[in-house]
Amino acid sequence: MTIRLAMWSGPRNISTAMMRSWENRADCEVIDEPFYAYYLKHSGKVHPMQGEILASQPQQWQQVVEQLLAPRDCQLFYQKMMTHHMLDDVDLNFCRELKHCFLIRNPANVVKSYVQKIRDVSDEDIGINRQWRLYQQISAITGENIPVIDSQDVLRDPEGMLSAVCEYFDLDFDTAMLSWPAGRRESDGAWAPHWYQRVEASTGFAPYRSDPIKLTPVQQAVADDSMDAYQQMYAKRIIP
Repeated sequence: MTIRLAMWSGPRNISTAMMRSWENRADCEVIDEPFYAYYLKHSGKVHPMQGEILASQPQQWQQVVEQLLAPRDCQLFYQKMMTHHMLDDVDLNFCRELKHCFLIRNPANVVKSYVQKIRDVSDEDIGINRQWRLYQQISAITGENIPVIDSQDVLRDPEGMLSAVCEYFDLDFDTAMLSWPAGRRESDGAWAPHWYQRVEASTGFAPYRSDPIKLTPVQQAVADDSMDAYQQMYAKRIIP
């Protein structure tokens, strides 16, 4: 039976590197941000490569759910989920069929990275408040104590954190998760040319860096508005 693991993250949060890590396991297939086209179609947002994204994926959430739950010929099916893509009309009851883990990052770091790709940023764009609401909703639906991992902890100790996640889901840790070949993947979303340059050049998780963060007042306000939600999840994080 296939284990379907949904990794719930906001943007600019090592989520693609995490997808690379799991995809490098011989027993794992991945899907990249399956609700992206649905989100663009129904939110009114306009993103880089809009046309390519809309043409590459189902635009109705029901079709996406069918895709996520369809039979798979693999032990693991890793689903890279973006929390800001989950609009309120999505029926989350399909989450009963999945295992879940939440990947978080300090909001100031997220905003700093996001505005390097898209100048304007809002609370909805970074998805951290939505991430906390989803954590509560999915926890209630599944009745599970869903694990949380912080990107800072992953970068400081990739093996320890990935081992802890694997142990939580009764999976064997595979050292192949610690490095991968550089380059693009067939599994990468249509938006990869705009967003994935750094991860395409990578061969593993980058070392943790504590660089100064300088935000405009508007950007800082977005980060501040998300801080309580981040801290609520941070308090639940796995500590190996």
